[in-house]
Amino acid sequence: MRRLRANTALRRMTAETQISRDNLIMPLFVRPGTGVKKEIPSMPGNYQWSPDTLADEAKALEDLGIPGVILFGIPEHKDAHGSEADAPDSVVCRAIEAIKKRCASLCVITDVCLCEYTDHGHCGIIAPNRTGVPEVDNDATLPRLVSEALAHARAGADIVAPSDMMDGRVGAIREALDREGFTDTPIMAYSAKYASAFYGPFRDAAESPPQFGDRRSYQMDPPNTDEAMREIALDIEEGADLVMVKPAMAYLDILRRASDRFDIPLAAYNVSGEFSAIKAAALQGWLDERAAAEELLTAIRRAGAQLILTYWAKDYARWNR
Repeated sequence: MRRLRANTALRRMTAETQISRDNLIMPLFVRPGTGVKKEIPSMPGNYQWSPDTLADEAKALEDLGIPGVILFGIPEHKDAHGSEADAPDSVVCRAIEAIKKRCASLCVITDVCLCEYTDHGHCGIIAPNRTGVPEVDNDATLPRLVSEALAHARAGADIVAPSDMMDGRVGAIREALDREGFTDTPIMAYSAKYASAFYGPFRDAAESPPQFGDRRSYQMDPPNTDEAMREIALDIEEGADLVMVKPAMAYLDILRRASDRFDIPLAAYNVSGEFSAIKAAALQGWLDERAAAEELLTAIRRAGAQLILTYWAKDYARWNR
């Protein structure tokens, strides 16, 4: 068996799993202003950008051969309803327009959620339940998500990606997009999004930690796998064109099971905590960052993901020119 492992060329020629920059999507954070490039301390090498500097970064990614980016907005003002999420001049809408002027071929995906825009940091509208305890109101949240997705589509987004985990949001967004003439705009659904400990650095980057409680009542419980299959099946039935598992590293079994069961493009989000853990170990000299990152990305691909959202997208493209 060892003969085909003897050198780099043989290993490349006989590799069962191939990964390339075509599989990668780079997450980007955009905030108001001009000339902004603010490093995110918990995610070294990642930044909050203003629309103008973000367009420059998007162009650099396009030139490296990265096919797509996903945008997360940080608004000027936050309120209980996430009012800036669907404003036609929101920071995400302005970023879409700026990127489209610079990048002819880059696929622009937008995160559709309220957590970055609400002052309470939750993914939906808060209302008291039957016992008077405040919680996210699923049905009251759907119109807000629909309006946000439409705003992004009107600004030129190529794909909208609802990440809120509200029941019925894919169907509601699909119906609205079709009604408004955006029949060609795909939906990439965060279908199996788990309530994970690996989101911490992202919440710093997007300035969106919950101000009370947590998100376990609407994000998935980590022990559950059958539930993930039901969530994915429902999103596909409602009109999702691509589905996602998030996080990736701790949920490779979910990825494999989804890949075996569903004949639809499958994405995985290599989330901030996974990135930052390896980055921190590398900065201490405990790991080789490139080797660890490439091994992890290969594992995600091997588990069945066709698309990988990863903060290493730009680095991977540079490492493998």
